[in-house]
Parts: sequence; C-alpha cells; structure tokens
Amino acid sequence: MKFQNPIIPGFYPDPSICRAGDDYYIVTSSFGYFPGIPIWHSKDLVHWRQIGHCLTKESQSQLEGAKISEGVWAPTIRYHQGRFYMVTTNEKKCGHFYVWTDDPTGEWSEPIYVDQSGIDPSLLFEDGKVYFTSTGTEHGIGIYHCEIDIETGEKLTDTHFIWQGTGGKFTEAPHLYKINDYYYLMCAEGGTEYGHTEVVARSKSPYGPFESCPYNPILTHRSSGRKIQSTGHADLVQAVDGSWWAVFLGVRPVAYPYRHHIGRETFLAPVHWTEDGWPIIGNQGTVELEELAPNLPFVKWEHRSNRDEFTDAYLNDCWTFIRSGVQTTWSCSERESFLMITGSSDRLNSGGYPAFIGRRQQHHRCEVTVRMEYDLHEDDEAGLTVFMDDRHHYDLALTKVNGQIQFVLRRQIGSLIDEKYSKPIDGTDVEIRIEATKADYLFYYREGKEQWNKIGEGETRLLSTEVAGGFTGVFIAMYNYSRYKTKAYFDWYEYEGKE
Repeated sequence: MKFQNPIIPGFYPDPSICRAGDDYYIVTSSFGYFPGIPIWHSKDLVHWRQIGHCLTKESQSQLEGAKISEGVWAPTIRYHQGRFYMVTTNEKKCGHFYVWTDDPTGEWSEPIYVDQSGIDPSLLFEDGKVYFTSTGTEHGIGIYHCEIDIETGEKLTDTHFIWQGTGGKFTEAPHLYKINDYYYLMCAEGGTEYGHTEVVARSKSPYGPFESCPYNPILTHRSSGRKIQSTGHADLVQAVDGSWWAVFLGVRPVAYPYRHHIGRETFLAPVHWTEDGWPIIGNQGTVELEELAPNLPFVKWEHRSNRDEFTDAYLNDCWTFIRSGVQTTWSCSERESFLMITGSSDRLNSGGYPAFIGRRQQHHRCEVTVRMEYDLHEDDEAGLTVFMDDRHHYDLALTKVNGQIQFVLRRQIGSLIDEKYSKPIDGTDVEIRIEATKADYLFYYREGKEQWNKIGEGETRLLSTEVAGGFTGVFIAMYNYSRYKTKAYFDWYEYEGKE
C-alpha cells in the first residue's frame, strides 16, 4: 500500500508528533491566527483528522499587535503518564510556555512559562526528569537546555549550551530523544528556505558532548529539482509495530524559479537505522510525493462535506480568525443556517482585527464559492479574500459607491493597490466564486442564479512567500468591512479541491 504526501496539505508547518497507545497526534504552527496550534489525530499515520486546537482562549495566545508571521510557532507535543503536553513560543509577547490536557479533544490548561530565552522548545521525560530544550543565542546560536519542574515550569538547573550544530545556519527546532543507550539530538539547519536540512547528533549524556552523525544531513532536498523542497524541522515517532517514522515540513513549488503560496506543509517518511545506530529519513535523506505506507491497519475518517451550511451553533475546526476570536462578532444561530459576520472598521490591511473568518487553501487547484446576503451602507464591503498577509491579498466584495451597488476586485501587493469595479447590480443576494490554478486566481460573481461574470484575475506568485515573505500560507476567507457594523449573512461556503 502507498500513501500520498503531504499527509496534511496547506499551511500546517513545523509538525511535531507523539503516540499514545495506538493513537497518533500531530500539532503544527499557527503564527498570528486564532485559535492557535491545530491538533490532528490518526490511527495509521496516513489518514488524519483535525480534532481541535491547543490554544482556544485569548489568555493562551496573546496575539495583540502580532504580525501574521509572528505570534505562536514551532510547537512540540509529548505524552507522558496519561497526560499530553504542548510546548511552544510566543516570541513577541511572553516567550516559552506549555499547556497540558488529559483529553486532546478538550480544553488545554492555562500557560505555564519557562524562563529560558530563544525559540523552538521541546520536552523530554526521562528517568523522572524533564529536559527543556530550545534554540538560543547566549553563547552563539545553538541548542540549549535545562531541567524543569513540570508542575510549575520552574528551572531546576542552569541553562546549558549542548550543541552548535554541523555548521549550517540557524541550528534550530531541537528534539531530544532517549533511544536505547543514547540521547539523540535532532535539529533543523540551513533556515526554513530551500537550503533546509535535518541533522542529528548523539551522546551518552543529555548534557553532551554530542557526536555529529557521519551521514548528516539525514534529510534534505537542497540543490535538487525534486517536487518537494525545503524539507526539515522533523520529529520522530515509533509506531506500535516497532517501525520508526518522521514528520517534517516541506513545500511544493509551482514553477521555476521556485515559488510557493499555500504554505509549508506536513509530510511523512519512514526512518531507517544504520548498523552503527544512526537514523536516516526516507531514501538516504530524500522523500517522494508517493511513499510506501506504514504496516498499520488503515482507518479512514468520515469525509467532511465540501460545503459548510453553518447549521451548527459553532464553527468547525477548519475556521480561523486573525489574532483574536473575540474581536470578530459572528453567529450561526441569529439566522437559521446562515453565518452572520458583523462588519469591523478594521480593513484587511490595517494590522488590527478585521472581521475575517477563513480556512487554509490546501490544494493548488481548487474552487471556493459562497452565497451571501448583504443589505449594505455606503462604502461597506463584504465578500471573499485570498489572503497571504495584511499587505498581500486579493479581495472580491460587494460594495456601495455613490449609492450604486457593485462588486470591487481589489489586489494589494505591498504598497501597490489596484481596484476594478463591476457594472452596478440590482440586488444584494449574490454568489461569489474564486477558481485557483497553479498560476492564477480567477474571480467571478453573479446575482441570484444568473450567469457567472468574470471580473478579473491575479497571479498566485504575487502571494507567494518569495514575494510576501513570512512563514504562512494563503487563506480564503469571508470578511466584512463596515464603519456602521453592518451584518453580512453567508448561506454557505463551499471548498472543492481539484487535485
């Protein structure tokens, strides 16, 4: 049996994995989006379903003032004595912290902070001790750790510098494991761009000295023409059958010169151990889009409908806000089977709290359609946005200008803003459609069930990381801008992947 990579497509980077019995859990970064740190569940390492988020309260995330690529990133998940721990960094606000739960589908604790500088924290429970490992810069960039009290986060030892890496830039994303007689320290190097690699070292002591693996890097696609690029930031797990696997991030560029816009994604590969006891990921450090599946019984989860008709009182796990979940006023019960979004006076490029409810684009080729009713005031606008960050997005919205109701297609790339208006229309009951190809977004609208009208298009490359910068990927979101707090009603949102 084979499976397709990525196992979690779209903007789900920096994966970390743990096993609890015959269940597997992955967490990924969320940066400036809320709720924070998506969590996924699988029985076979191939089929994954999102079961929630670790950070669902404002007190856990603290994203005020964060840019889209700031906020919360690089989580690690570990399971110890019946309890799950997720440790991460809010670099802008409060540094390292962890939360815990006995039920990963429920709420997680309030943050417990650890007074150690740096980013990319990890935990190791071993022989009654808890080792807290992270990337730091106190004595040059490298890997540092200390022992902590897991109940309070208090440091029980000084912070120790334990490894500087193999010479690549940005030795980061450390994970420390105790496997047989060795402590293995696995890290990313090269930066999370096209020179990304994964390296490993080992020692008989958690404090070193650490011996670098002679086969490093144990994962990389640098300087290659492979369809997966930027591979690294890996984490290991041993399956119930004794086999070893790695999850890691990568990107799927759409053209040369390389560019990617749907984000860094989560991939899976087998781990092979050499005769002298070193782990190698994939086929001598390379991974394919199609790989042999683990020898575990497949458990496929029930397929979620492409169309969300907003029939429940709550939003499902794919929906996301910018920076806060309480600054956007919304309801699925004010009007039956409609999502109501109250307009915000913050625009999408404001850096504030726009009224934005979106989901990740997970396929290069996809189609998104919404039906919307909007009784709008002058200069109000509501519709769909293809959103990379505050300064890079395409918006198709219903608006009123000089008393006339019409559509506007706005394309913002950095400081450049282009707007195109449709001819005036009569009603406020409309449908909006965005078709995505690898190269372009195509924008359509219609009144009621009339013929679709194409208003324009925008290149995907202008929303890519190579243009916009940052560490996130594209969302396709419903939004509502209004100085009058006008309400927009979305009847349904349909996302259809075409790959």
